[in-house]
Amino acid sequence: MTQLTLIGTRLAREGETFVYQGEADACEGCPYRDQCLNLTEGRKYEVVDVRENTSVLDCAVHDGGVQAVDVEPAPITANVPSKGAYAGSKASLAGSCPYTDCPSHRFCEPAGADFDSEYRIDEVLGDPPHDYCMLDRELTLVEFAPPEDG
Repeated sequence: MTQLTLIGTRLAREGETFVYQGEADACEGCPYRDQCLNLTEGRKYEVVDVRENTSVLDCAVHDGGVQAVDVEPAPITANVPSKGAYAGSKASLAGSCPYTDCPSHRFCEPAGADFDSEYRIDEVLGDPPHDYCMLDRELTLVEFAPPEDG
């Protein structure tokens, strides 16, 4: 389900994804607060439409201002333990990983996903991008379905 919000002009492109970080200190007293601060903190979103013929509004956070877009919760690509990883099942992340240079690190600690939550696997994508896991984990690359609660 799409939701109307305001985001920085640099992010206002169809297909752009971002994780909503919540209110910044500079948001205090802004007349557009209700239109900007209407998403779920920590959730990954995708811009599905940029509203045409709308004004770019001044913003204390975004140097180029903000504009109206339609967004919807986005799927999250992640590595999960291979055991039980199939489309339709629920899975959690394996846990944090200190190996930030690993090509899989962004999938082991994906933006928009929590270690303490379970997610429904929408699709199994296959092997992760690393040759071997430094933590000796058996992992599978999957796509989590976006949350159904919007």
